[in-house]
Amino acid sequence: MAEEELQIEDSGKKGKLMIIIIAVVLVLGGGAAYFLLFSGSDEPAAQQLEATQNSAPTPQQQNAEVGSALYVAMPRPFVFNVPGSGRDRLVQIKVQLMVRGSENEEVAKSHIPLIEGTLLQVFSTSNADDLVTEAGKIELRDQAASEVQRVMNEIAGSDVVERVLFTGFVMQ
Repeated sequence: MAEEELQIEDSGKKGKLMIIIIAVVLVLGGGAAYFLLFSGSDEPAAQQLEATQNSAPTPQQQNAEVGSALYVAMPRPFVFNVPGSGRDRLVQIKVQLMVRGSENEEVAKSHIPLIEGTLLQVFSTSNADDLVTEAGKIELRDQAASEVQRVMNEIAGSDVVERVLFTGFVMQ
């Protein structure tokens, strides 16, 4: 009877030991696989970086050298009515302007009333059927950007605003 109890206890200890050994092997195997899959030589990345530094700058890189992208938030959202085929709708758009460099940021901030007026003129020409679609929103954003650039070019002598961004768009 005592021998049977010893055998039961020994087999329980052996089972636990086997489970621990299997778990350790799996963890070590997984770690080795991770290391082998995700470790690599940095030489190609270094060579690629060196090659891009030696190449001529693209227009996008030249534009980045002019100044970093800064965002000028309009002080309040634009709220306006637009006609639709079924009924008129109320639209609220929150806008930020992307400019390059602190000089353009200051110019944009000093002409916020002019920019707001220009954006409101562009927004008031839209209709609800166009604004329901993503393409209509993109067209409105592009039209707003080109009109703001035109007005700022007349006043400041340069395209101060690079892009008009809609940070909030609600239509009821």
